[in-house]
Amino acid sequence: MNEEFSIRRYISILYRYGKSHIAKRLESLNIGSGYIFLMTLYRQGGISQEELSNFLKMDKGTTAKAIKKLEDEGYLIREIDVNDRRAYNVFLTPKGLDVIPKIQSAIKDWERIITSGFTEEEVYMSEQILYKMAENAANFKVEDEEN
Repeated sequence: MNEEFSIRRYISILYRYGKSHIAKRLESLNIGSGYIFLMTLYRQGGISQEELSNFLKMDKGTTAKAIKKLEDEGYLIREIDVNDRRAYNVFLTPKGLDVIPKIQSAIKDWERIITSGFTEEEVYMSEQILYKMAENAANFKVEDEEN
């Protein structure tokens, strides 16, 4: 395999440049990369921290730290789960809801940039390939943790 043209290298470049572009666009909101949590809560409604971690395929510590920062900034609230007093459900606040259009705009702008010159079919195929790669990675992580 030619290291210069590896999948890993391209994914790394897309991740770093995308993170930088979106962070710059959202800098005034002081959410860092917490936008992914806000968007998930917007789409999924109030869910537990554990469900949020599982959905995003992130460890619980990273989720807890991000949730705390976003809560301190007033973007979300945590409430004790009525069915499990040890768990918290997380919800967007009105301030959190207000920033969703800005986040969506930044994400769409980045996707427009990286798919410039693509046909609709190429965009669709790229999404499907990346989805399969993500699923393979998630399945491997689960298998690896079980062994």
